[in-house]
Amino acid sequence: MSNYFSPFVLPFLIGVIALITICIIKYIRWYKQFNRVQKTLLLKNILSWKFLSAIWETVWEALFHRKVFKRNFLLGYMHSSIALGWFLLILVGAVETELAVNGPKPFWTGIFYRYFIHDPQAFKHAAFFAHLMDFILLYVLSGVILAYIKSIYSRLFGMKKTSKHVVFDRFTKFSLWLIFPLRLLSESFTATLYNNGGFLTQGLGDMINYTVADVLEIPAWTLYSFALGTFFVAMPFSRYMHIFTEVILIFLRKWGLSENEQVSGFTMYELSACSRCGICIDNCPLYKDLQLQGVQSIYFLRDLRYKRPKEEIADNCLMCNRCMAECPVGLDLMTIRRQMRNKKELDTDSNYKYIDNLQAFNSIGRVVYFAGCMSHLTPGIVDAMLNIFDKVNQKYWFMDKDKTICCGRPLWQQGFSIQASELRRKNTQLIKQSGANMLVTSCPICYQSFKKEYNLPIQVMHHTEYIHGLIKSGQLKVRKDDLKVVYHDPCELGRGCGIYQAPRQILKSITTLLKTKNEKDKSLCCGYNLGNTVISLEQQTKIRNAAMDSLLSKHPDLIVTACPMCKKAFKRATDCNVKDIAELVKENMIL
Repeated sequence: MSNYFSPFVLPFLIGVIALITICIIKYIRWYKQFNRVQKTLLLKNILSWKFLSAIWETVWEALFHRKVFKRNFLLGYMHSSIALGWFLLILVGAVETELAVNGPKPFWTGIFYRYFIHDPQAFKHAAFFAHLMDFILLYVLSGVILAYIKSIYSRLFGMKKTSKHVVFDRFTKFSLWLIFPLRLLSESFTATLYNNGGFLTQGLGDMINYTVADVLEIPAWTLYSFALGTFFVAMPFSRYMHIFTEVILIFLRKWGLSENEQVSGFTMYELSACSRCGICIDNCPLYKDLQLQGVQSIYFLRDLRYKRPKEEIADNCLMCNRCMAECPVGLDLMTIRRQMRNKKELDTDSNYKYIDNLQAFNSIGRVVYFAGCMSHLTPGIVDAMLNIFDKVNQKYWFMDKDKTICCGRPLWQQGFSIQASELRRKNTQLIKQSGANMLVTSCPICYQSFKKEYNLPIQVMHHTEYIHGLIKSGQLKVRKDDLKVVYHDPCELGRGCGIYQAPRQILKSITTLLKTKNEKDKSLCCGYNLGNTVISLEQQTKIRNAAMDSLLSKHPDLIVTACPMCKKAFKRATDCNVKDIAELVKENMIL
């Protein structure tokens, strides 16, 4: 084994030892911070078939970066060439070493193969492997070149704005970028001396003077080793910790783990899985419409990771889920925001004493209708739903008709988790006591709350799902008019809950639905949501106007939405008629 050692290997070796040690310490510490439910899920599923599914997703996302490719081909190629290319250099280098060297050998032999194995015919097909390794190195170098170009001109990669990194992250990035040019230089010097290179390294080596190569070979390999060691030592403390952590996060999700209301070890895995690629910046309404910088999720997570959270950044978010729709890693950004908004100063006793006096209506066989606070401020929606219930002879209990109880989500979004849970407790109690078998709500905020934050034993539906079911089953007869309409996907209903088809199927049955540029998961926020307590009314209006301009670009007869807050926001901004989908259905019911 002494034949495969040189002092220049030491920086690489130290870096590998430091990297493995630090990562293991961090991952064990974060595992210990898992709550009981998370640990139970992990132990239950770790040996299940979900393991194979996680491997498959790791290959597609951590190596090929499939989601990034879907956004922009050049951006996807840049990310995958570095990730997949480096992985292949290690894998193919290990195979090459096994074929060339019989018997024991240190693990670093494949990393420095050209230096230690001089014979260009060390094994059958050695020449093929030399050319293959050069091709992979060229593949990686092309990604590094693109990464440098992106730092100067990001629009070429479909990004208006790139992320701003702290000094240490920039230092780590440059050490990464140096690794592959230094490898090319080192192998080329060795190829000059021993003619053991491939098409790239031998081609470059043939242009180098023999004496120069003889003098600079060891220094070049030493610099290559130092670049590797430096990157490995810095990686666990930089944004590049995502390289390993993203893979672990994929497995944890497959095993059923997720974020909850309190910070846990899972949160730490998510924070470290963010590569700060900047993809979430461009379509954030706060940047796109207001040119506000430094408040996007990438910076929020960065500050949390480096233990310097800023409350004003945590609160300055519309919670519209646009960044989550863009995030290639699929981080639960909104839950982490809520964790950092955890407030306790609201006086629960003085605000919610009345709820214990409310009584449930005996609703066995009935539907519970929960309009929601904002629906009460847009009474046309409530009236439409009550008419629809009557039309299909649906017995219902109008749960929040009098002495309204909020679903709790607005409080929860702002970080008042204790107070929100108290409202959820009382609502759950009333719903269970009623004996109803279904809950229908007209508010996407309430819908997401009842669907995800409650643990109800009955079916929960947004009124678009409910109405679509009535029309599809033939219980509700509707006529088709000649109106041309555009549909606005509310943030909480669309990106929040994935309800895209039901409202469109309804509209296609009663109108002519026009396709818009910004729809479904790319829908623009109306700006008037309850997530942000920092921006002014004027700023909310700018965001609203941007969404409105997009909808009006198709010159529709009518703007349709499925959220009382969106309807309220849009009606103030245009002479074009704005209606909730339930109101339009009511008008098109066949008597």
